[in-house]
Amino acid sequence: MGGLQALMRRLFGGEIDRPLLPVLAVTLSGAIAGGMIWSFIGIWAIKRLDASNFQLAFGFLGAATSGAIGGYLGGHLSDRLGRRPLILFGWAIAPLVPLGALSVGTHLWWGIGLLTSLGLLGTIGQAANQALVPDLLPQERHEAGYAAVRVVQNLGVTIGPPLGGLLLLGQNWTRFFVGAACAAIVPFVLALRFIPRRGRYAPEAPPERSSLGAIVRDRVFLLFFLSGTFSTLVYVAYETVLPISLVDSHGMAPSTWGFLLVVNPAMVTLLQLRLTARTAHVPASLKLSTAILLMGVPFLALTKTGPLPVVAAVIFVFVIGEMLWVPTSQAVVARIAPADIRGAYIGAFGSTFSIGFALTPFVGLQVRGTAGDAAMWILFTSLAVVGAVVGFIACTRAFGLTGAAEGELEEAAVAAAG
Repeated sequence: MGGLQALMRRLFGGEIDRPLLPVLAVTLSGAIAGGMIWSFIGIWAIKRLDASNFQLAFGFLGAATSGAIGGYLGGHLSDRLGRRPLILFGWAIAPLVPLGALSVGTHLWWGIGLLTSLGLLGTIGQAANQALVPDLLPQERHEAGYAAVRVVQNLGVTIGPPLGGLLLLGQNWTRFFVGAACAAIVPFVLALRFIPRRGRYAPEAPPERSSLGAIVRDRVFLLFFLSGTFSTLVYVAYETVLPISLVDSHGMAPSTWGFLLVVNPAMVTLLQLRLTARTAHVPASLKLSTAILLMGVPFLALTKTGPLPVVAAVIFVFVIGEMLWVPTSQAVVARIAPADIRGAYIGAFGSTFSIGFALTPFVGLQVRGTAGDAAMWILFTSLAVVGAVVGFIACTRAFGLTGAAEGELEEAAVAAAG
């Protein structure tokens, strides 16, 4: 593990906390396995099951819904049973997805049912994995820890699709799904070997109260959840409706978008830890609101057809905002949450991504179809502004204008600088 720590420091330019290494190893291998499945499951449904666009959309909507349920349920159970059991359970059932696809054959509705279950099976252990970060690290290192997790997750998602493509040469779906099942076993083995039974900063005892009741009564968290929902709608727009707009309305070749798409993982891999360290002293309220605006406002440049450099600039600014927003929002949730039900809070906030993937393509494409691209981008920019304002209010209510307790910013800056 020490060699992995040194390698990551050299590659990514940031200090990696040693207690986090097991989480990073499991996250990397899990992201590779997940990237293999998610990149080709839609193609499988169309090619092998002969699913229509509507049936496929229905399946993905079901996956988003079950993912929202699985995220909260997994986090809630991890508060009571421990992070390790839920992480192990989540990865133990992961191979069931590709093996289930093999058993489905060409039966359409069994396949759609399997697609719907993807969200639940994929998120049941994810909240526990995220909640383990603040269990292992002191509060001033939470954001840096989440940034490191995001780097290796992004790296894994980059590796997974090409690996899946190699297995799928000749459209051999049996070989692909067997390979994907084998890949899904790796994170389970790593978790079994390295994930600790308890983190140094974990709560002393399981909760004795209802996490759902606490969440519903927590006005600050609900405000932040609302901000996260609006922000996620903007975030998902980059992945779902942006390529459609660029190819269909701006005349961009699909291959050009493929090259531009590399900008995101490359920037995250090389700059995420550096950017997190450089901004460690910035209050969470200011950093979060700025990040959300950086994601949404550049879309206004696409209300009219622009040249390739303009599109590249929009993507560049968006990714800077994304790199600020993701670890900051995760660290804020970990800090808002009561320690004994932190997993439930993290799982509940994670459901904003399921909401985003369920609603963004539907709403965005409906607006685009009726009012055009300009109206669609104005909509997403407006959502970003609302998300930024609500997020700023939530953070200031939780932490005050400085965004940190006395002495915390100085500690965070020193720790992030290594």
